[in-house]
Amino acid sequence: MTIRHWIGALVAVFVGWIVVLASVAMLTDAAPGAIVLFPAADFAARLPDNAALVGGGLFWLAIRGEGPDLGWSLYQSGGRLVLPAGLPGCLPLPFAN
Repeated sequence: MTIRHWIGALVAVFVGWIVVLASVAMLTDAAPGAIVLFPAADFAARLPDNAALVGGGLFWLAIRGEGPDLGWSLYQSGGRLVLPAGLPGCLPLPFAN
């Protein structure tokens, strides 16, 4: 196996992992929060009533939410990629002050 094959395999695993995480965020309500990557400029203003902004950076926001369909509502608010957070084995949410 050449280096090109190894790089292709690593890229495929990474993309597959992101697809699985995005599917979990959209199709289940198992996670108590989400990480929104590359949110729209007005995302915070359009945040659903059952969600709260608890952290963030230059290209991401951490959201804690309750209720059904958190992932779908974050996409409708302008999130471009929504990943689950707060599940065992997932990225932990920052503590809200």
